[in-house]
Amino acid sequence: MSFISNAFAQGSAAGGAESSLMSFLPLILMFAVLYFIMIRPQMKRQKEHRNMLAAMAKGDEVIISGGIVGKVTKVSEAYVGVEISDSTEVTVQKSSVTTILPKGTIKSL
Repeated sequence: MSFISNAFAQGSAAGGAESSLMSFLPLILMFAVLYFIMIRPQMKRQKEHRNMLAAMAKGDEVIISGGIVGKVTKVSEAYVGVEISDSTEVTVQKSSVTTILPKGTIKSL
């Protein structure tokens, strides 16, 4: 009788390794789908935003994250001076600029 239980134990050990791999397969597939649907596009957007901020220059027309539209007057490493009306200039963090508009957009508003 003890021979039979040993035989079952050996058979289940070989199947156990295979079944544990199969139990991780859905988890691995879910991570792969999550990466391609959420993580990779987000990293691409961050890279585009970083490149946009690096290319920003004086005279560009921008939209700030609060919805304010203005023209860039000063660009430093971390801050940007934005003229929002004729004699009003605000200093904002460079990362708060969400969009660089085509030239002449402010005049048409």
